[in-house]
Amino acid sequence: MNRRRALAALAGVGLTGGSLWVTDRGLLGGGTDDLPIRVETLDAPGSEAGSAPVPTPGRVTVVDLFATWCAPCDEQVDIIDSVRGEYDGVSFLSVTNERPSESLTRGEIADWWAENDGAWTLGIDPESELMAAFGADGLPYVAIVDAAGTVQFEHGGLVDADTLRTELDAVTDA
Repeated sequence: MNRRRALAALAGVGLTGGSLWVTDRGLLGGGTDDLPIRVETLDAPGSEAGSAPVPTPGRVTVVDLFATWCAPCDEQVDIIDSVRGEYDGVSFLSVTNERPSESLTRGEIADWWAENDGAWTLGIDPESELMAAFGADGLPYVAIVDAAGTVQFEHGGLVDADTLRTELDAVTDA
């Protein structure tokens, strides 16, 4: 029993420390020189292998957190694709926190992306830094970050196209 209490206390300290890290980094409601967080990008439709900052500095950015096993995430990709063409100056990034391994390769993530008609930057964040920074507790998760790096909209679960447009219009003055 004492071991459980010790582990629970350590977990609480870890969560508190993570919250302090996010606050200190300024991602939630801030916009500091510490941002952006870099993620590995994959060679897939609309995306090139390498790395990308999240959010994109100096641009309004839609960040979509997803997983290939998440059925609503398939639909979220379709919704984002239907809206994306209406916003030329906005950066769109979809990022999974899945860890490439023998059971799920980078190629299989890229194949999922192609099968779901993704056509913008695709990234992986196997350490879940973005989920932690945004405080996302489920997938899909969509955030809109303004050009200054301040989160203006966050939503856990499926975001419909009308809501996404309304929130983007508020940030882009479209």
